[in-house]
Amino acid sequence: MDRFDERILHELQLDGRVSNVELAERVGLSPSATLRRVQDLERKKIIKGYRAVLDKNQLEVGFIAYVAIGLNSHTKQSQLSFEQHVRFAKEVVECHNITGMNEYLLRVETKDLVAYKRFHADVLGECAVVKSITTMVVMDSPKDERQ
Repeated sequence: MDRFDERILHELQLDGRVSNVELAERVGLSPSATLRRVQDLERKKIIKGYRAVLDKNQLEVGFIAYVAIGLNSHTKQSQLSFEQHVRFAKEVVECHNITGMNEYLLRVETKDLVAYKRFHADVLGECAVVKSITTMVVMDSPKDERQ
């Protein structure tokens, strides 16, 4: 990967819908060379996909929390059980296996506190391998480059 590839990646992170011609102008290459490089980055899975950035307020996502999960045991079976339990929970937008005092850190997004309480009880509370749940409510996000 050279400086052109790095510039292409930077520009695509800022605007994944930029036209190839505009992208070429921004990085200083011809459109055909830029397209070849983008396709090569996609083929190598350096670019894994393109996403839409959604306005959470218009989607009625008024409650965001990070939830630390401790498990009853540190076995692979416990981890698989937990991962299967939350895999299809629409409220869980991120699930990370972490080091430290807990095994998992979730990013949970719901309409409001009432909806989070229901998720907490009905999903996390019903998972037999969960020993502890620590909720940290997001009050503001002065920097969030995931979006």
